[in-house]
Order: sequence, then C-alpha cells, then structure tokens
Amino acid sequence: MKLSNFYLFTSKENPSDAHIESHKLMIRAGMIRQASAGIYNWLPFGLLALKKIENIIRKSHYENNINELLMPTIQSADIWKKSGRYEDYGQEMLKFLDRNNSELLYGPTNEEQITDIILKDFKSYKNFPKILYHFQWKFRDELRPRFGVMRGREFLMKDAYSFDVNYENAYLSYAKMFVLYMNIFKSLGLKVLPFNAETGPIGGTLSHEFVVESKTGESEIFFDKRAYDIIYETELSDEKKLKAILENYGNFYCCTLEKHKKEKFEKLVEKKHQIKTRGIEVGHIFYFGTKYSEKLNAKFLDKKGNTKLIHSGSYGIGVSRLVGAIIEANHDSKGIKWPKEVAPYQVLLINVNVNNRISTEFCENFYYKNNKFINILYDDKDDRIGHKLYNADLIGIPIQVIVGERNLLNDNIEIKVRDTNKTYLINKGQLNSFIKEFYEF
Repeated sequence: MKLSNFYLFTSKENPSDAHIESHKLMIRAGMIRQASAGIYNWLPFGLLALKKIENIIRKSHYENNINELLMPTIQSADIWKKSGRYEDYGQEMLKFLDRNNSELLYGPTNEEQITDIILKDFKSYKNFPKILYHFQWKFRDELRPRFGVMRGREFLMKDAYSFDVNYENAYLSYAKMFVLYMNIFKSLGLKVLPFNAETGPIGGTLSHEFVVESKTGESEIFFDKRAYDIIYETELSDEKKLKAILENYGNFYCCTLEKHKKEKFEKLVEKKHQIKTRGIEVGHIFYFGTKYSEKLNAKFLDKKGNTKLIHSGSYGIGVSRLVGAIIEANHDSKGIKWPKEVAPYQVLLINVNVNNRISTEFCENFYYKNNKFINILYDDKDDRIGHKLYNADLIGIPIQVIVGERNLLNDNIEIKVRDTNKTYLINKGQLNSFIKEFYEF
C-alpha cells in the first residue's frame, strides 16, 4: 500500500482522556477513534493489526480440527432465563425489546447459545468429542470503561466451546486448549503465563487466566518465575503429554489476587523466585461440566443406551484487547514496536525525497517488484524527512527502509530495525536478503 492511498492520520499530542501507553499510542498512531464511551471505531491501520491477530488464531484452530461457526450478536432472553443467568449477570448485560415485545439481549458471551445449537445435533456418544469456535463482537456495559480497547464496552472475542461425554474426556479437551492457547500467544510474540483464577459469572470448577506482565495491568498477580521455563510444544493429539503439561504447570504457584494465599505462596515458592506484580488478562478458559447442559436439557445416549448430560468447557481470547496488550508490552518513548509476528506491515519503505528522480525510481521499482511477496507500506508522500521518520517510529513497522540519493549513489541503503532502534548501511543488492533473513522466510 502506498501511504498516499492509505487512510492514516497520526497525531503528536496525547489524548487527554488516555492514561496508559497503549491507549495513547493507538489514538496517536491512527488505529482507533472513540465513537462513544468505551466504544471505538477501528481505523484501517488498527483493523489490519486486529485482522492479523485474528488470522493467526484462526490458523491455529484450523490446523487442530477445531470447527469455526458464527453465532449472532443478538440473543433471545429465553435461553438465558433457562440457564438462570438472565437476572444474575447484572447491569453489564444490555437488554431490550423488539417490535413484538420479545426480550432480547446483546450477547456478552455464548455458553447458552452454543449449547442450544449442539443439543439438536449431538444425540450419540459417537458425535463426541467436538470443539467449536467463532469470532464475535461482544457488549458488556462496563460501569467505568477505561484504558481504550483494554477495557471497553464493545470488544472482539474468540470463543471456543468443547463438548465431551464425561469429565475425563472434558479434562483432556481442557488440556488441549490450555496448550493451544500458550502456543497461540507465543506465535503472537507475547510472553504469557496461565494463572489459576476464579470462574466468575460463567461458572465451573476449573479456570485459568492467561496474563501478560504489565505495570499498568488491572490484575494483581503472584507467581513463581520458573513457570516461564515450561515447554508447551507438543502435538495436540498426544493425550498423555497434554495432561502431563497441564499437571506439571500446576506444580508452580501462579495465582490471581482472588486465588492468592500469602502463606501458601511463601511456603511453596523460594524468595528468589517470587514475583508480585500486575498483569493484563488476554485469555480465559473454563471447565463448567454439566452446568449448561443440565439447564438446557442437552443430553446424549452413551454406549449402553443410557441418557447422559453433555460435559462442556469454554475458552476465550480477547482479540481486540490483545492489540492493546501487545502494544503495552512493545513500545518506547517514540511509539509502537510491533513484534514481527503481528505487524500490520512487514516493511516501511521511506522515500526521503519524492521529488528526487534517483530515490523515487529505486523505491517505485522495489515496491512494485516485491509488494506481492513482502507486505510493504510505501511512504511516497511529499513530506519533510523529519516528519516521515517521526511517523515511522510512531507506527512501529519492524523494518524501515530509508532511501535517499546520497546513499544510492554509493549503492547503499539505510535500514532501521524498530525493535532495537539500530541502523544499518547495506549494499542495495542485499536488501531482499536482509528482509528475508529478518522474517525467516
């Protein structure tokens, strides 16, 4: 994409209502713009980041035979009344009437809806196990929406739901999603830990939050830093190893404030390994057994022909929140520093002087020759070089290729790696090799 054709409007001023860096930078980098309290327009640059994350998550699910569907944002109140959560959920749920005075709600989550879908199809033990998921915008009427996309009222979630015939199989599905989530966060360039957590209004007996360390995080967390050393890489078909990973992780103390017990923490964790800090929740998984199948009468016939209740679990990733979390973990005083795994563009090509024939000819040739293979944002605008470089650091594309006549006359190109802020002067013939090596393709 040429910058002259791209909808990108940046700002030097921090918004007065932004208090954490991700919120400030997303506004200044032209990623989002507030529509109303806790609700944001996702502008093209922000949407590219959002879709990049979504596609990485989708690919991981597809590769592991997890089926995608799409449920509606608007749900009937009837199934929520059956589950008992219609009144219990509280004021965060947006309720309204349609023209026929039917009670509806804007879904804050989908446990009831997905159970209502599968109970019509899963009649035999032969139908199990299954895991289904979707990406969907949610609405929760937060009392005090704040921190931009980190705690908004409207947000994009990836919800998965597992269905099994008994606890043992359901636990295996839980272990599978536990490991899958850790692999997903790694592929997004994030350093994440799972924490024992409360189940909240979703309910259940087993729950983990996935948390990124951050001083601006809303959650207080306590953990054994050796938990970062656990290896999660395994085939998700390896049932024995999946369970072993989950159980091994349980040997390390990692708890949110709600689950934290000071005496237990100090007893189990040596002083040198204790960490007390804050973090950002980016995912949450639950096993809730037969809670929803019992309320909605979701049953199947086992091998002996007996009627049994379906066992379920749910697994959420806050996709829009992830954008903010990634920026919180990857920025400096100049702007965003996108991890290469999730960067909206791979290369920012900067023409120092668009009125110079030599630099413009090189940039145009490089752009049209490589744009099909390398995701390039080409700054072809007639702006001062200082403004171009300021914006380059602000929007944080991992590689900046800075093209000027003086270097070209010596067959050289200047490259800046945004993560380290190091600059390199390389032969122009090595440019493609540098990029390929950086991205390992």
